[in-house]
Parts: sequence; C-alpha cells; structure tokens
Amino acid sequence: MSSQGTCLPDDSMWQEFKLPELLFSDAIKQQHATIENEWDSLRRSACQTAAARALWKHAIHDPFAELLAGETYLRSLYEKIKNDRLNNAREISGVILAVRTLWFDTKLEAALNSFKSKESQLVLLGAGMDMRAYRLSCLRESDVFEIDFPEVLQKKTNILQAALDSSKDHQTTKVMAKSLTKVAADVRDDDWFKKLQMAGFVPQKNTVWILEGILYYLSHSQAMQVLKIIADSCALAHTVLLADFMNESSTTLSSSIFHFYSDWPDQLLPSLGFTHVALSQLGDPDAHFGLMNDPLSLFNKLRRLPRTVQTNPDDGTPCCRLYLVQASGSPKHTTS
Repeated sequence: MSSQGTCLPDDSMWQEFKLPELLFSDAIKQQHATIENEWDSLRRSACQTAAARALWKHAIHDPFAELLAGETYLRSLYEKIKNDRLNNAREISGVILAVRTLWFDTKLEAALNSFKSKESQLVLLGAGMDMRAYRLSCLRESDVFEIDFPEVLQKKTNILQAALDSSKDHQTTKVMAKSLTKVAADVRDDDWFKKLQMAGFVPQKNTVWILEGILYYLSHSQAMQVLKIIADSCALAHTVLLADFMNESSTTLSSSIFHFYSDWPDQLLPSLGFTHVALSQLGDPDAHFGLMNDPLSLFNKLRRLPRTVQTNPDDGTPCCRLYLVQASGSPKHTTS
C-alpha cells in the first residue's frame, strides 16, 4: 500500500471525478447494459465493490476497477461521497469496502509469506470483479482460482477483453499470478468443490481462501457447508481462511438479501476444525489503514462497546458490526 493510503484525502481529491473514455466505448457500454437489465442484487454487488475500489484509489491501486464498476455505480457512490463531505460526515461512503479490501490484501500477503513452500494456491469464492490476480505481486508463485456464477466470470472477461481491444497498451491486462483459472460454479450448490478440483485445485497444496463479501448472502446451512469444506482441508495442507462476517444486527440492514450471520465467528471456526483464529473489527489497529482515525466515528464507537451489546446506548440503533476474521490450520495441528 502506498503512503497515500495512510490518511484521508482532502476535498480536492473527491472533486476529481472524471470517468475513463473506455467506459463509453460501445463494447463496454453494452456489457454494463446487460448487468443493469439482467443481474440481481447479489451479482450487482460485485460492481459496487469495484466502484469503491475505484473511488478510493488514493488507498487502493486497482487500475481496472472503474471499467468493471461501470458508470451507474461510480456515479451513485460518488454522489454519496460528495454529500458525506458536504455534511462533514464522520464516515465517508465506501470506506468500509476500502478498508475491507486493504485488510484482505495485507492478510493475504502475510499468509503467503508464512508458507514454507513458495508454491501455493489462492481461491476466491464469489470472486466477482476481483482483480487480485492481476494487481498483487505477492501472487507470482501462486495458482489463483476464481469461483463465481458463469455469467459473472464471463462478464468480467468480456469487459477486460473489450478494454484490451481498445487499448494500445497490451500489458495492462497481464496476469501477475503464476496462473489464473476461472471456475464457473454456484457455491450454494453441492458440487462447487468438485468443480474446483476438476479445474486443477490440489487439496494437498498450501492454500489461502478469500471469502470477501459473500458469506452473509448465503443461508445458514449453505454458509456452514462452505466453511466446513474449507476447514476439512486443514487436515491435508496448511490452510488459511480470510473472511468477513456480519453480526445478527447487520442482517437487518436488508433482511431480504442478508441471511447468514455470526456474532462470535472466533468461536464458530474453532468448532469446525480451525486451530488459530484472529478477529478484527473495523477501526482496529490492523483494520483502519489511516482511513478510520476519527475516535467518534460509528466504527470506533462500536469497538468500545462489548460485543454482547446489541443496541447502541447513545441512540438506540442496532449495533451493526462487520468482523474481519483470519483462521488457519495445518495437518500437524489437526485432531481427529
């Protein structure tokens, strides 16, 4: 992360809103028109995440985030950010997604460095518009697998290809990882892990699993099945899980979209077989990146309240928390 990512930008940073010319090419406009007309809220969340990465570019280097987000989501988030700045809001829209991205990036690199063998695997469940395989140099020795709905994977491929066709710089879409394999599968189904193995995933190889912005869209049984499959891999190889969890109060933000929650993921994961679990909240020392320094922000207020408190005593609102969790296990620590 650059030194620019250690502080909030001034107002002039947010005023520099200029969409890239490529976004208005017929090929890319057509791709985003399909997203607008055919995708549901779960699939569209991939574009919303990309928009946050694009507009928080002072902290995150993701050169294709604008093209993958699309005009609709970029303009929508920019307007929210502009209003937040005008109203002197303590939390600027998109900051949660920015911090979440940086947390996953940082923990991923640390996990890869912890492996004794340089050769490793990264699995991105619900990869969406994720570009880590293209932008993170720490993946040079890693085989990356992106799992998502076939139409989401194809849409990202189409947008990147359209950008490549329209650009003179053919290095812009170069994969930085050792390899990148796209696996068309729905993690809500029983066969996603089989499809992953058929695509070349090796259960005996050290692996990092990233579940960013996906678990709470699943039902309880679906999420538990996914977590159990990953936990079982600890018996075969050094396995690191990086995931974000909503608490129960957070699911009330949209009861029709969010389903799975865990108020105590640091207790849940050991019960499944992980031997080392660390939990962070937004604003913690490893989860703010200079973007959440205001001690009176909502996130810092929540950190000071016991996790058992469900209602904020200041204003009676639900204590909506997002937990960033790292869990790991390896064969030598696995008990039968």
